[in-house]
Amino acid sequence: MTSTHDSTSTPDRAYATVNPFTGETEREFDPLPSDQVTAVVDRAHTAFLDWRRRTVADRAAVVGRAADLMLERTDALAALITKEMGKRIQEAAGEVQLAASILRYYADKAEQFLAPRTIEVMKGEAVVVNEPTGVLFAVEPWNYPLYQVVRVAGPNLTLGNTVVLKHAENNPQCALALEELFRDAGAPEGVYTNVFLKISDTEQVIAHPAVQGVTLTGSEGAGSSVAALAGKHLKKSVLELGGSDPFVVLDTPDLARTVKAATMGRMANTGQACIAAKRIIVVEDVYDDFVAGMQQAFGSFVPGDPADPATTLGPLSTEKAAQELHAQIQDAVDKGATVLAGGGRPDRPGAFVEATLLADVTPGMRAWSEELFGPAAVVHKVADADAAVALANDSTYGLSAVVYSGDTDKAREVADRLESGMVWINQPSGSSPELPFGGVKRSGYGRELSELGMFEFANRRLVRTLPAAKPTPK
Repeated sequence: MTSTHDSTSTPDRAYATVNPFTGETEREFDPLPSDQVTAVVDRAHTAFLDWRRRTVADRAAVVGRAADLMLERTDALAALITKEMGKRIQEAAGEVQLAASILRYYADKAEQFLAPRTIEVMKGEAVVVNEPTGVLFAVEPWNYPLYQVVRVAGPNLTLGNTVVLKHAENNPQCALALEELFRDAGAPEGVYTNVFLKISDTEQVIAHPAVQGVTLTGSEGAGSSVAALAGKHLKKSVLELGGSDPFVVLDTPDLARTVKAATMGRMANTGQACIAAKRIIVVEDVYDDFVAGMQQAFGSFVPGDPADPATTLGPLSTEKAAQELHAQIQDAVDKGATVLAGGGRPDRPGAFVEATLLADVTPGMRAWSEELFGPAAVVHKVADADAAVALANDSTYGLSAVVYSGDTDKAREVADRLESGMVWINQPSGSSPELPFGGVKRSGYGRELSELGMFEFANRRLVRTLPAAKPTPK
């Protein structure tokens, strides 16, 4: 495993635990020196040469043990998530449980997924075998510091790849806890490695001959940069980027249920989710009643300590994130948008932004086209389903979408016309181990989770066999 040391005397270091509720810097860590990067990847490659030769069952046992340890450590891991990025403690515990379920899913399904596949041929035999490819470089974000990582680690460790992780700079202790978890589960040194990598050393990792793939969850800018480096060095990449996901309301036979779903879909994780419902698109026949319900719901959120189970609105991950979201909101207000709820920052310490609902947002406002990553939503009134589809697709993003209607057939017809990698009918966007996750357009490419996630970095090798030639008679 990569060695790192705690630094308490260098406040300018990039990797740091800064509690977003208190604003206090609690721990800092030195980045890995540039001249040690190659050695880290070399160790991961050496580990791969042995790890790939183990049986699928042996690798799956390690991943399954990691799932068990994660559940045993739920309280400690949840508290760490809350401390480092401000997630409310109940949601942090839920993330731990979801992450553990993903590890368990791949541990249980690996042998089934990786079994050779026979192809029918006219003569002889043809089989596709699923093999690992080597070292993977993963760049993962802060908003789900465990869940995002295990979406990569679960399938790829069971497949036989090894993983070098660069986690977000504000989640260093979560990153170390994950490395410790896999080590305690029995992963040999180099199979799963955390590295406090300097951004300037990213290309050094990607260019290393042993690195066979790169996966990133994060911003468009980061994704574009990493994809360019991967392309330059002929490495496969998978990107899960941003989203400005539509939540389409065609009708509301159960108004309270639909309002609750839209609110939960927007406000989970304090709105810091790529699949959160950021654009609420409502057919005009039900718009007034629906918006009244949303106003009431958004007005009920009270900021507080995310470690207190009674808190309904936690802080954003950083003060910078709070400032950026508020600037987007203020831009819309300055240009004529209507504030239906919130709109400001609470008069209290911490990286808080009020739960905000905006209407009358038009092109030219940042909130029209940019992703709002926090507790803010835009509500749009449209004439009918066709207008809803047109507005939903008027985005450079295409990650997830939601459609609500009392008529399931009508909802499916609308869902089929939406440009997204995922669509949810009569339920908010979510995630589960067996469901593929990924987007289209500028939301990225490739899929994680489900059986599909097992094969993004697999060599699906064809083995074609013809009968041996018979000896020629003398």
